[in-house]
Amino acid sequence: MNKAVFFDRDGVLNEEVGYLFEIEKFRWVDGAKETIKLCNEKNFLTIVVTNQSGVARGFYTEDDVKKIHNFMQEELKNFGAHIDAFYYCPHHPEGAVETYRKICDCRKPKAGMIFQAAKDFDIDLKNSILFGDSQRDLDAAKNAGLKAGIFFGGGNLFDLVKLQI
Repeated sequence: MNKAVFFDRDGVLNEEVGYLFEIEKFRWVDGAKETIKLCNEKNFLTIVVTNQSGVARGFYTEDDVKKIHNFMQEELKNFGAHIDAFYYCPHHPEGAVETYRKICDCRKPKAGMIFQAAKDFDIDLKNSILFGDSQRDLDAAKNAGLKAGIFFGGGNLFDLVKLQI
């Protein structure tokens, strides 16, 4: 089985700007690229799990989410790093777009995205951790049975992660 480091996206890997969908507004958090590279070097699967309710709210599309993720991968590739997979939840129970207006198992604090990643990549959840910037993230880690959910409150992500993996 594989060990993984799960990351929330907005506020952890990139600066929180509120409903990010424009590449020109994307800014890496200090130490984020170095953190991903460290996870890669230590043979942890590196996986993003992110709620993207902006899709359900009609602010942007799933294609916009994928464009941001592709941009992140290209930036990381140029840095000698990569993210193994991106999982996102486009749903919200009060969404304006009917297709995405629902209660689902993937929206954190539920653990559906983590469970799907574990299935897809044969991940040992008891030896994997998640870094997030909200209680919802930490609850998802607990609900998935991860070894730990660790709060990132800003600053340099690398300084926090290097102490935990």
